Amino acid sequence: MIRLKRLCAAMLLLSLALYAGCAAPRQGVGAQKPFVAVIVKSTGSSFWKSVKAGANAAASEYNFGFSFDGPLSEEDYEGQNRMIGDAVAAGADAIVLSAIDFSGTAEAVERAAAAGVKIVVIDSDVDSDQVAVRIGTDNYAAGREAGLAVLGGEENTLRIGVIGFDVHTKNGQEREQGFEDAIAEDSRAEIVETVNTSSDSETAQKATRDLLTRHPEINAVVTFNELTTLGVGHAIGELGLGGTVRAVGFDNNVVSVGMLETGEIDVLIVQNPFAIGYLGVENAGLLASGKIPSADRIDTEVRAIDREGMYSDENQKFLFSFTENQ
Repeated sequence: MIRLKRLCAAMLLLSLALYAGCAAPRQGVGAQKPFVAVIVKSTGSSFWKSVKAGANAAASEYNFGFSFDGPLSEEDYEGQNRMIGDAVAAGADAIVLSAIDFSGTAEAVERAAAAGVKIVVIDSDVDSDQVAVRIGTDNYAAGREAGLAVLGGEENTLRIGVIGFDVHTKNGQEREQGFEDAIAEDSRAEIVETVNTSSDSETAQKATRDLLTRHPEINAVVTFNELTTLGVGHAIGELGLGGTVRAVGFDNNVVSVGMLETGEIDVLIVQNPFAIGYLGVENAGLLASGKIPSADRIDTEVRAIDREGMYSDENQKFLFSFTENQ
């Protein structure tokens, strides 16, 4: 269970934490506090900036050493694997990882664990039994939420286009499977085509534009992460299809929230990245201190937010939690 009181207190530390920056990795055996290396898929998007803010707040509260890194591309699993090796060499006591490649990152994780490093996974899993705690969204359930959001429109017939991202990434696979299972339960719905694209907005925009041009019968599009959501929204705006093609995406930043307001996006499936980062560092540091976490699986909240509900008090803390404009 998420420690709500502790998270609320952590938010009060956020301003200080953001200025404090990231501590340098410890060198040798003289350090007095656990050092946690957070290695994510990339560092540029609002989602990962919110993860960093949560991680930073936990490190400040517990006085853990802390670093935050990720490759430029969310497809660069080899670069991420090198970062895991670098963290081990720098003396990290624990690694908090969001794995780019479920299988391709497993060996690097196994080597880190063999060196005595504690492993915590956030957001996207890795194929290893050396992971002590897994923290993040229930991605299959979130995919079902996306399916229900598509089905929640007034269309009598749904012809759906799917814009997926890296097929080797576990959270993407789970979200897509949950979506497909939800859609299969409604006879109105048919998936016309699934296109897998890299996780950047420009590539996703082109893929969406091409998909809608090939299949003008498509009246709903779904996608599963922040950057592909931006691409879908930009393509729908470019083609003038807002209000005609129902669009469901993931995550939130100032641009996608604007798209929700103006009609390029109809529903956002919003996660809690601050909590994901906070709980990741909290549990990793406790493991490194020789303590046993309260659970080996911690699911953080997810909400489906549409235009009508975007300004309700209960949705504000989720939808407007981004830390920087994107």
